[in-house]
Amino acid sequence: MKLTDIRREYSQGGLRRKDLKQNPIEQFNLWLEQAVDAGLTDPTAMTVATVDATGQPFQRIVLLKSVDDAGFVFYTNLGSRKAQQIAENSKVSIHFPWHPLERQVHITGVAEKLSAAENIKYFSSRPKSSQLAAIASKQSSRISARGVLEGKFLELKKKFEKGEIPVPSFWGGYRIKPESIEFWQGGENRLHDRFLFSKEAESWVIDRLAP
Repeated sequence: MKLTDIRREYSQGGLRRKDLKQNPIEQFNLWLEQAVDAGLTDPTAMTVATVDATGQPFQRIVLLKSVDDAGFVFYTNLGSRKAQQIAENSKVSIHFPWHPLERQVHITGVAEKLSAAENIKYFSSRPKSSQLAAIASKQSSRISARGVLEGKFLELKKKFEKGEIPVPSFWGGYRIKPESIEFWQGGENRLHDRFLFSKEAESWVIDRLAP
């Protein structure tokens, strides 16, 4: 098998300016709803890219938990590698790959920590197993074996089997305030459609980009 021979045509339809909503968040919500309705696996999965102090980029996949005009929200361990890098450089990018729909969305912006009230509200809504996992895992740290992690989880499960689980101080969320949002739709003959929304003051400017 040659990797150079793996290719396909994009034929699900183009994207025209007249079809775009003027607010990119409304456009994003429309595409997200269509991804959910299409039965895509993990439609809220997004790649979050950060940069360390040496300029080395890192990427990982997290789940989008809410979105509105203020930005895109996800949660994580505040001692994780991504959180440490955000503390040094809050500029990040996120990416949604909706391949079966021949669509991508790329967003750049600035990550800000959520309030304690927002963290508590979401943490309390999580399944108990997810709450325990957030406490058991010191994210991004080195561990000797999976058994160490599983042992800690079982220990916490027994400890909190009859009581509420407190929100750990090292866990919380970020809101990515968008500065640009690009919508990509696959097109025939590799003539893909790309529209870039750029934030200027309190409004959005729309540009078509060459594929």
